[in-house]
Amino acid sequence: MTVDDTASGAGEEPPSDSSVHATPHHEVDHTAEPTDDPLAIRLEQLILGADRRYTPFQAARTAGVSMDLASRFWRAMGFADIGQAKALTEADVLALRRLAGLVEAGLLSEPMAIQVARSTGQTTARLAEWQIDSFLEGLTEPPEPGMTRTEVTYPLVELLLPELEEFLVYVWRRQLAAATGRVVQAADDEEMFDRRLAVGFADLVGFTRLTRRLEEEALGELVEAFETTAADLVAAHGGRLIKTLGDEVLFAADDAGTAAEIALRLVEAMAQNETMPALRVGIAFGTVTTRMGDVFGTTVNLASRLTSIAPKDAVLVDGAFAKELTRTGDAPVSEAQAAGEAAAAAERVRLAEKEGREADEPAPPRYRFGLQPMWQRPVRGLGVVEPWLLARRGTPGPTA
Repeated sequence: MTVDDTASGAGEEPPSDSSVHATPHHEVDHTAEPTDDPLAIRLEQLILGADRRYTPFQAARTAGVSMDLASRFWRAMGFADIGQAKALTEADVLALRRLAGLVEAGLLSEPMAIQVARSTGQTTARLAEWQIDSFLEGLTEPPEPGMTRTEVTYPLVELLLPELEEFLVYVWRRQLAAATGRVVQAADDEEMFDRRLAVGFADLVGFTRLTRRLEEEALGELVEAFETTAADLVAAHGGRLIKTLGDEVLFAADDAGTAAEIALRLVEAMAQNETMPALRVGIAFGTVTTRMGDVFGTTVNLASRLTSIAPKDAVLVDGAFAKELTRTGDAPVSEAQAAGEAAAAAERVRLAEKEGREADEPAPPRYRFGLQPMWQRPVRGLGVVEPWLLARRGTPGPTA
């Protein structure tokens, strides 16, 4: 790739024009404008491992990439427009060259390369913000009277940086291996992106009222406890946490039984914590479109609607999810069927004992979950649905 003719013809850097390369209003800038603060510059050099050397135009020209494409890559990664300030390093040039090289080699289309940059930028931006706000800030409290936080930040970052970097790469490789395994096991190419999944929302009841009553610190601790509990339970039982939204989490699982177990454990865990509000969960099963780690489609919308009408400390599921649970043998078609199976098995045992022999017929199925049909009701945008109340076998659930 070559630099834009309009820029390269004169051989000089173009003037900074915010009207040409302004950040779109829907983009979020995750980096601050270049600063002249000495400590900030030292920290930046430590973290990036290089000095500021290039303006954006110079970096694009050195990488052999058009300024237009370079700007789109940088914005996709979440970096603010900086005009023509000299704030970029050799690493920035290398990153541009690598992305452009993937496109030139035909390994990625240009839109896909932009998407890779955006997904990576959004994910790592959130991680970096969390580490600074919640982790480093606590550790950089001055250890002795008279010391400033800035005096202990640099050596601390110097010690933590290589360890955190190694850990980040390790976790990313593990997650990439798991995601690749799911793709390889897909039945066909279409299923890689439009898959049949169980999708669930778990929502804290009355959270808005809590925000008015609790202090900010207490509210933050409650949200963190909820997100941590949810993330641990979802991961431990084989699901995937798609995202957290403060008072709500979105998760997915490859099969209905896994999703049902996660949902009920979430309700049970929140009920055992007296500081937590009640929880309600809605789950739907069906075709889901996956993009950039998120999920979309009618199934997701239905799960969200079911959550909004679920009773407190209860789980509502749609008809497709209920049908899938009965198909896999995780739940009976009806409690009457389960009772009939148990009675028939007991009668076989009684007859065998009467005849002086051991009953060799199979025992009745051991269902993990029970399903109770609820009243049909209209759901905005999705028509009339018949929700089912999910519970553990032998555990009565609340009524709607």
